[in-house]
Amino acid sequence: MSREKNNRVCPVENAGGLDSRIRKFFHNPKKILQPYIREGMTALDVGCGPGVFTIEMAKMVGPSGRVIAADLQEGMLQILSNKIRGAEMEKIICLHKCEAERTGITNTVDFIFAFYMVHEVPHKQNFLKEMKTILKHGGHLLIVEPNFHVSKKDFKEMVNSLLDLGFEVVDNPKVFFSRSVLLKNVG
Repeated sequence: MSREKNNRVCPVENAGGLDSRIRKFFHNPKKILQPYIREGMTALDVGCGPGVFTIEMAKMVGPSGRVIAADLQEGMLQILSNKIRGAEMEKIICLHKCEAERTGITNTVDFIFAFYMVHEVPHKQNFLKEMKTILKHGGHLLIVEPNFHVSKKDFKEMVNSLLDLGFEVVDNPKVFFSRSVLLKNVG
């Protein structure tokens, strides 16, 4: 997931904007995630940034669950680490620094959440294949992309790639100013 000319990763300097009250109002983590995450699950927040969704995921999986917070940028993981230091959720959240061309996650998970990040990945097909190997059979993948960065055509092509990999579309949840899809790993 290296940076390329057309695949700019949101810089750490902009982390405050990702973690603002305004953003949480429009993209309420609890509202977006609550239908899909249950206590005891293992969930992956890929491209977690400063952990806006990670923290809510940790509350939902509870002490018997686990959340892997994965990001390419050490600075984003450090911000999240500072937020959870000394809190109970520090035991639930596992910070993971992604490699340049892949996440490098070897655990399998029940749920994967990719919010506003797939469009930043230079080799999307490789990324989607890796998500398939990480997600347990029957597990769910929720992808949310900004409609101002990702066209309907590009989003449909991504979904078709996922269908070819053995996913099935379960829903297209409504997320403000976004394109989204919930898929199940069936293949």
